[in-house]
Amino acid sequence: MVFNARLHAFARHWRVRPRACAPYRARTKGKDERGVGYIKRNAIAGRAFPNWEALEAHLMAWTREVADVRVHGTTGEAPMVRFLRDEAGALRALDGTPPFQATRDLVRRVGSDCAVGVEGNSYSVPWRLIGEWVQVTLGAGMVRISHAGREVAAHKVLEGRRGRATEPAHFEGVAGFRGQAVVRDADGVTGGVPATPAEVPALLRPLAEYEAVAGGAW
Repeated sequence: MVFNARLHAFARHWRVRPRACAPYRARTKGKDERGVGYIKRNAIAGRAFPNWEALEAHLMAWTREVADVRVHGTTGEAPMVRFLRDEAGALRALDGTPPFQATRDLVRRVGSDCAVGVEGNSYSVPWRLIGEWVQVTLGAGMVRISHAGREVAAHKVLEGRRGRATEPAHFEGVAGFRGQAVVRDADGVTGGVPATPAEVPALLRPLAEYEAVAGGAW
């Protein structure tokens, strides 16, 4: 049995061991209950809440005063009674263990502006990766970008949308950077304009590369 790597990380963090259910043995699995539907019909149906905090406070009170003390139709016992008898004694103290830092893994293609888009914002990467596919990991307030197994950029997560995080080093060696950059407008017209990384939608290669192809400097 092969477990997902993220599940392994979660289990190690909380010092537990995952156990797989036996194939074609329904009795080895827990009972599937329609918890979401029960909450919708019983806890929040016909109610309105002014904000998220009010909804959470209502659900906490409902769980404590209604859901946990009702007699369950299958077990014939109140969930709280069953929990205290069969489960509470087996729980371990957290002992100051910090929360598990879940991450998200994405795949993005680097655009001509030396950046990848993540949740409505863009984050710069070294210009030589234009057109390449990169791995993006979100977690602990950071956006980490890797290519071929090596981290190539790290930015703090931007709040809101349409923001842009740039690292000047990602544009070093590009023709026109820190001076006159050649840009192309919507009509295909090129021209030299003062530029910063955020203002260069299409970047050229360093002049040294053109010189190498031409056989040397002019």
